[in-house]
Amino acid sequence: MVVLNRIYTRTGDDGTTALGSGERRPKYDLRVAAYGTIDEANAAIGLARLHTANDERVDAMLARIQNDLFDLGADLCSPDKGKGPGGERLAILDSQVARLEQEIDTLNGSLAPLRSFVLPGGTAAAAALHLARTICRRAERMIVELSHRPDESVSAAVIKYVNRLSDFLFVASRYANDNGSRDVLWVPGKNR
Repeated sequence: MVVLNRIYTRTGDDGTTALGSGERRPKYDLRVAAYGTIDEANAAIGLARLHTANDERVDAMLARIQNDLFDLGADLCSPDKGKGPGGERLAILDSQVARLEQEIDTLNGSLAPLRSFVLPGGTAAAAALHLARTICRRAERMIVELSHRPDESVSAAVIKYVNRLSDFLFVASRYANDNGSRDVLWVPGKNR
């Protein structure tokens, strides 16, 4: 269990922050930016949940994802060592990716095939889920860049999870748009 007695520590006043291993890095470090962007995606999902509360199934999926994103942040925060609650290193597992894939399939099963790209919008829930999706994609770009640095490591499960999450958020946004019937479709060149 995590216990936070003091919210401010002053240790970051020099522009650095601690990874789970205790190593200090600049706050602009790509690893810090990556897990910070995951935190931003999590906050956007929290905002989307204000609009999905009437759909218990989708809201429960989003609640599980929010918890997973804390696991994912911990995974990124402790690249080589560092212990999570219970003494072991907290890491994203392939089983979490598989669960996300099952939830995508569940929601996608009721959607009509797309005939055009979808513009973010429709219902408030769909618009909020699209915003979370775009933040997730930004996090994914950072995480993949981090994984390509020779002195850094990122687990394959983290990359898979974030990739699937943006897919989930896209499908969930269509589901929230009355199973796609309220999707706002792109019309190429419409305003020329």
